[in-house]
Amino acid sequence: MLSWVPFAMVRITLFLTGGILLAIYRPNLISEQVTFCILITLICVYLISVFTLRSWRWVKTFNGFIGLLAIFFFGYLHLLIRTDSRHGDHLLNEKDAVVAYEAILRSAPESRAKSWKLQVQLVRVKTDRWKEKSGTVMLYVSKKSMAQIPWSYGDRLLIKGTPNELRPPANPNEFDFKRFLSFRNIYHQQFVLADQIRFIRHAERKGFIYYSHQVRAWASEVIRKNIPGEQEQAIAMALVLGVTEGIDTDLQNAYAASGAMHVLAVSGLHVGIIYGIILVLLRPLNSYAWSRWIVAGISILLLWSFAFVTGLSPSVLRAVTMFSFIALARPLGWRTNIYNTLAASAFVLMIYNPFLIMSVGFQLSYLAVLGIVYLQRPIYNLWEIENRAGDWIWQITCVSIAAQIATFALGMLYFHQFPVYFLVSNLFVIPLSTLVLIGGTILLVISAWSWLALLVGKLVVVLIQLLNWLVFKTEELPFSLISNIHLTAFQCWVIMMILLSIIFMIQYRSVKGLYLAGILTLIFVFTQYLHFRNWVDRKQFVVYSISGHSAMEWIDSGVSYFKADSALQSDEERMRFHIRPNRLQRGVIAVNKEIPFKQKLPQNLETFYWQGNRIIFVQNREAQLPASGEIDYLVVGRNSISPQAIKNLSIRQIILDGSNSRGYINRWRKVIDKERLYAVLDEGAFVLTR
Repeated sequence: MLSWVPFAMVRITLFLTGGILLAIYRPNLISEQVTFCILITLICVYLISVFTLRSWRWVKTFNGFIGLLAIFFFGYLHLLIRTDSRHGDHLLNEKDAVVAYEAILRSAPESRAKSWKLQVQLVRVKTDRWKEKSGTVMLYVSKKSMAQIPWSYGDRLLIKGTPNELRPPANPNEFDFKRFLSFRNIYHQQFVLADQIRFIRHAERKGFIYYSHQVRAWASEVIRKNIPGEQEQAIAMALVLGVTEGIDTDLQNAYAASGAMHVLAVSGLHVGIIYGIILVLLRPLNSYAWSRWIVAGISILLLWSFAFVTGLSPSVLRAVTMFSFIALARPLGWRTNIYNTLAASAFVLMIYNPFLIMSVGFQLSYLAVLGIVYLQRPIYNLWEIENRAGDWIWQITCVSIAAQIATFALGMLYFHQFPVYFLVSNLFVIPLSTLVLIGGTILLVISAWSWLALLVGKLVVVLIQLLNWLVFKTEELPFSLISNIHLTAFQCWVIMMILLSIIFMIQYRSVKGLYLAGILTLIFVFTQYLHFRNWVDRKQFVVYSISGHSAMEWIDSGVSYFKADSALQSDEERMRFHIRPNRLQRGVIAVNKEIPFKQKLPQNLETFYWQGNRIIFVQNREAQLPASGEIDYLVVGRNSISPQAIKNLSIRQIILDGSNSRGYINRWRKVIDKERLYAVLDEGAFVLTR
């Protein structure tokens, strides 16, 4: 069994992580001032103990405990300090209405379907006067008003309008975009047209990041020039530069279904491939004892050069930092303990940005590397293959199995799916993506020779076409993807503990691992039963809050009866973001557009009789409400009727859906008392559970 003693850096990193997580989930548990006093006290106790109590036998253990406790409170304080919203000059603390602001562009433009996404850092805001303010705004510029973004990183802009504070999820179980952006210290967003933005001046100091973005823009142009075809360009940009904006939905779905989605985001896999290639090229130097530092230095230089070309994106910086520590491990004598090396890299990254602990990429990267380090060799030893080609295939398979074992529970938690044929796909995805990465890098190096660049570009296109063809063929296999998987965070942890128990049982031939796995399995089954009883085996009526759209859903024991406008139903992205999360939570396995409890009335009305309730939906201006009878719920859409039309009717609840305008909603609020009126755009989805 592994001894706890040699893993000093692992202990330190775990305690730092614990402090950061406590600050994330309980930020008001201890104030910054009190935490600082506790930290100083612990440091003083540690120093006094070190210098005055050396002769005591238990002093080493005591000092270790005090030191780790100090690290814990440092992590807690570190995150509080790095939370921008706690600062007095932050935009969240501005009470006056903002009509304009000056900001500095802090990101490369990201292309979306209808807009450009930018991050801008506030300098000052205008209310009744100009004030210095801090904060970051997520800016969306309409593509109809601006075909291309003419500004560069560091440019100062004047933006008219008011940044809007991000709102919490409006629909049941919807992804919390506000919380997600808060981990990037972003709390505001704004949708603007081109005429709302005025350029002030270029960056006064063109720093390292500016030139990195310029190099990335140059590399993007080289790839576009030498690699024809939209899909081929998109894959090349993703594999070489980490730019995933141009990949269409069908291609993304195919890569997800085949278990190859990880190759479309430059992260640990790509940096690991590059590091492996570097080590192969530098292998002749390994024959000299003095060359270890040279190999490490060249490796780190080339890794950070790659990060520079990719625009110093957070995912690449994370991966390069991790492999830089691995590169340093050998000359520093850390090679015997890779776990300390990985922990040290995670420690440095969390000191740089404590919010990284909440990044999906950060979690998956480290879990995958840990899985490969710990499991790849034992899995490989299970089958000895004498054939060289077969052995190489088996090695790749073992790496894939080890990484998948370590990450599949977390993957199901975040992505709600499991690719069945990931072992098959990775046999060709990893080698082909490696060749595309090498080819794309060579293309950038030789771009000055146009004829040679075009030749290499054609070769890269062939490789990408082969890769895409194989991915699509894997997707077409029966049962290629198990989707609509719902897990809670607790269940994810239980699955991880079950896997660890099984690994413990196999590796150390201990029956205790089997007992623990059995107990944990029972706990998992029990939590699934509770989920079924509390969520799946209950009936629900929902009027969703989606701006510009009507959407209603009745869910009954895993079956959905869904009614929405055709524009929403054809918008896959909105359906996935707003509707799918609730279906996952409710265990929906079938969706019916034909609603058996619907009755169409001649007055252009639709009536639904559900669980003893009479629900009337009106979205036509020519509709005439019934002259008599009680209405439990009246759902109004598309600004269809006036408030005066219901004054003689007995209606328990009036629900204004997302297709109504703000002005129309305000007119209703002036006439109808707030207890009877429910506007989903203001109050979130209307939910009725039985």
